Amino acid sequence: MNVFTSTGLLLSFLGCSAIYLASPNQRWLLRPLPAGSGRLAGSVLLVLGWLALWQAMQALTAAFVFLTWLMLLFSLLPYVAAWRRPEGGR
Repeated sequence: MNVFTSTGLLLSFLGCSAIYLASPNQRWLLRPLPAGSGRLAGSVLLVLGWLALWQAMQALTAAFVFLTWLMLLFSLLPYVAAWRRPEGGR
């Protein structure tokens, strides 16, 4: 795997995590991150992740990989929190 591919996927994961942690419904932390800065940091990380993927592959392929990765992460991140706390308590 290309170093740009790994970096792009990692940056995208961090961006999705930051956006999720800025949500008022997140279950990872006791209090969500500040909404403005968390979403801004997440958005910047997502753009950097896509740019890294774009360096490793063609733009259309990078967009497909990026969007598929985002769908997977945004679907699984809430379940990871539920898996960590099976009783459903905060």
